[in-house]
Amino acid sequence: MKKDDRERCSWATTELYKEYHDNEWGKPVHDDRKLFEMLILEGMQAGLSWLTILNKRVGFQEAFDKFDYQKIALYDEAKIDELMQNANIVRNRLKIKSAITNAQQFIKIQEKYGSFDAFIWSYVDNKPIHNHFKSGFARIRVKSLI
Repeated sequence: MKKDDRERCSWATTELYKEYHDNEWGKPVHDDRKLFEMLILEGMQAGLSWLTILNKRVGFQEAFDKFDYQKIALYDEAKIDELMQNANIVRNRLKIKSAITNAQQFIKIQEKYGSFDAFIWSYVDNKPIHNHFKSGFARIRVKSLI
């Protein structure tokens, strides 16, 4: 087995973390479905470790119709009850309802701005932010939401 000498952040300690770090973390995304997936996964992560979410990611993809926000926006109480029985995801009713609400709002943003991508990237003038570290704190400038 070849030794992996890639430079990584200190948190990339497991194979799953390394895979995420090397292929996704910090990389610009412009695909609305992928942006929606990350929005939902971040919401599901609240109070949990990101590793927990990565371990359940395939389960989330299957349970949430491959993050098809058009379908998720229409989920009803029966679908919520079904998801609450799925051990392959985080079974938290409020987080599941939040995913549905987020899908509905995601669609509204697309209707108003053409895409979620256009909306979200407009806050950073459509360019990735490159952090400059000083004394351990990242300094970034983001356009005001107001």
